[in-house]
Amino acid sequence: MSKFKIAIVGATGAVGQELIKVLEARNVPISELRPLASARSAGTMVTFNGEPIEVLELTPDSFEGIDYALFSAGGSISKEFCPHAVKAGAVCIDNTSHYRMDPEVPLVVPEVNPEAAKRHKGIIANPNCSTAQMVVALKPIYDAVGIERLVISTYQAVSGAGSDAMHELEEQSRSLLTGGELKPKVFPHPIAFNAIPQIDVFLDNGYTKEEIKMVTETQKIMEDDRIQVTATCVRIPVFIGHSEAINITTCEKISADKVRELMVAAPGVDLRDNPAKSEYPLARDYSGKDDVGIGRIREDISQANGIEMWCVGDNLRKGAALNAVQILELFVL
Repeated sequence: MSKFKIAIVGATGAVGQELIKVLEARNVPISELRPLASARSAGTMVTFNGEPIEVLELTPDSFEGIDYALFSAGGSISKEFCPHAVKAGAVCIDNTSHYRMDPEVPLVVPEVNPEAAKRHKGIIANPNCSTAQMVVALKPIYDAVGIERLVISTYQAVSGAGSDAMHELEEQSRSLLTGGELKPKVFPHPIAFNAIPQIDVFLDNGYTKEEIKMVTETQKIMEDDRIQVTATCVRIPVFIGHSEAINITTCEKISADKVRELMVAAPGVDLRDNPAKSEYPLARDYSGKDDVGIGRIREDISQANGIEMWCVGDNLRKGAALNAVQILELFVL
């Protein structure tokens, strides 16, 4: 089997660290791992397959000889450096939002639209974490009976905002329990023991950018802009694992039992749905897991063709690192 030279841009960040773990765990054939980061982080060490590797400073010349470059260092970095990587001959898999809605760039979830990856022109986009886990479960339903409308409420972990956000939750929780002050820095309000109905900035229509990402990205991945989507995204004091309540209006009637059958057979889905024993997916149970947890499946009593479900996934894995590596595997395995 051929081996490949892989660069990770943003190797010292939360998603970058997870990328290294996933590459290692899935035995991706790698001859060289090249961790890249800002000048501030250059010189630090990461560990891959038990070997320490020095983090190098990201420059336009960092991609010489690289086959695939995995980006997770922010949209502005991807905008500046993806073109340099492509010029050097690398294929970029970008975890940021910068290229997601570019009509020339495929937006890929391998369980849903793997064929789209082959249409790349040097850059492949990884979807938003909340979108990625959801469409894994939606795809079999869409194929079976079609989807007309989605109403989504998300309950998103702080790790979606980076390692500083995780530290803020930890510090605020400790402070609150000992009578100290809560000083928000990453979020607009204290996150400890709270729920903040804002992820990213507000747009003129009253939605946040995160909510609109779920609308546009879902339509692009499913290759069907007739699907009507609305979302409310909420940040909650959980470290890892996004949860979502999804209301689906299908084009044709489908029973809850049939949806369960589809979920059992769906790649990347773990069905946990036994209300009698209070068994359903929980964020803490899916931290560190690859599969998306689905449960609370039931028919919507308010409409004829409605299905309700609960969806949980590790936002650092399926929502970011795992999905990126799965895209990579479409080419290297």
